[in-house]
Amino acid sequence: MKLHVRYEGDDDPDKCTARKLAKFDLAELHRSNRATPYGLVLDPHAEQALSPADDPDALVALDCSWESADVDAFDLRGEHRALPFLVAANPVNFGKPFALTTVEALAAALCILGERDHAERILAKFTWGETFLELNDEPLRRYADCADSTEVVAVQDDYLADESA
Repeated sequence: MKLHVRYEGDDDPDKCTARKLAKFDLAELHRSNRATPYGLVLDPHAEQALSPADDPDALVALDCSWESADVDAFDLRGEHRALPFLVAANPVNFGKPFALTTVEALAAALCILGERDHAERILAKFTWGETFLELNDEPLRRYADCADSTEVVAVQDDYLADESA
């Protein structure tokens, strides 16, 4: 599966996971919405959750500062899907729910879509990459076993209920 990133370039380049993926030819960066190819867009504002029922040729992520990650920033061509509940393993947002880096979002999507080996490959470039898979092992496996978005949301609701308890 091809990985594409709509790259804003507004974060610290030394901490940018998308730039590192591109450096190792693991993802392709695009500087404009027009240049970004059609694909399954990972969008936290999407109305439908990503599920194994999705079968994309390409994943598209947006790499930007959290401050600029509003609805308009995700105006990209493709089917838009939200990732379900997961926690970050990156050093900046460790343990925070939904605060994933670009590589964490792409890896999570790959796991849910049944491409865990591909997820492991892209996370291997980061010292904390394996930790992401360990922290989220159970939910990622449960999401990957779902038939569709409705089941993914039901599994997510279990985790959110546990978090608020």
